Amino acid sequence: MVNKKKVAEKKTEQKTTQIKGTRIRGVVVSDKMDKTIVVKVDRLVRHPLYQKTYRRSKKIKAHDPENKAKIGDLVEIVSSRPFSKEKHFCLLKIIKEKLS
Repeated sequence: MVNKKKVAEKKTEQKTTQIKGTRIRGVVVSDKMDKTIVVKVDRLVRHPLYQKTYRRSKKIKAHDPENKAKIGDLVEIVSSRPFSKEKHFCLLKIIKEKLS
């Protein structure tokens, strides 16, 4: 007789979850909140008349369930369901840790 729970657990482990949503890279600027990080995302914008390229940045709050990310880490975040009023992204992975 096969244990049904073990079979169900094996099936869920074999599934590969596809991550939907926008992926964004940025640098962690704050990790003081519990399970939340603030990520600074830079993008390059070209002036419509003068064609000069300049930087625009935005700070985005992201959910970090295990509090792994620290200040200065390069991270990848993905859009997800709203966790709170301002938190609509979730930490996907830490790309590069800050060198101490």
